[in-house]
Amino acid sequence: MSSELKIFDSFASNNVALNYAAGEGANPLIPHTAEIVVGFIAFSLLFIVLRSKVVPMFEKAFNARTEAIEGGMQRAELAQRDAQIALQKYTEQLADARGEAQKIREEARSQGAAIIEDLRAKAQEEAARITAAAQVTIEAERQQAITSLRNEVGALATELASKIVGESLEDQVRQSRIVDRFIAELEGKK
Repeated sequence: MSSELKIFDSFASNNVALNYAAGEGANPLIPHTAEIVVGFIAFSLLFIVLRSKVVPMFEKAFNARTEAIEGGMQRAELAQRDAQIALQKYTEQLADARGEAQKIREEARSQGAAIIEDLRAKAQEEAARITAAAQVTIEAERQQAITSLRNEVGALATELASKIVGESLEDQVRQSRIVDRFIAELEGKK
């Protein structure tokens, strides 16, 4: 097979060289009319097939891609608007929650202050009650001590007076008068 190619190749080159040398005037750069007609028909058929079959498929794919991109952009813009609205709502809710938390803190402070004031008032009332009860108890004990001291001082004074005077002061009424007079004199000296 390679020998046949060599023969054909040498024949074709000889033929071109002979035609050129013969001066036919044929330019190898200008194609023959038959080649132009066959090329034009082949190009026209290829153009018609591409125009009727391939180009509509490309246009359909291009339109589908364009619609998908535009739809995606619209969905992205819609999602961005929704996100912006959600962010605004979240910010408003956060501000409301902060305001409400501040109100709750203020209410808790005022309630705490009221509770402290109430406890302070109760403690003062309790202290006053305990003080009053203590004063009543102290006064009762004082009166009891005075009575007890009067009786003891009276008994000692009568015993001492009876020893000094030399008579018996056993009479209760007399003893009471002497003790009262003696205590009155002592209180008068203070």
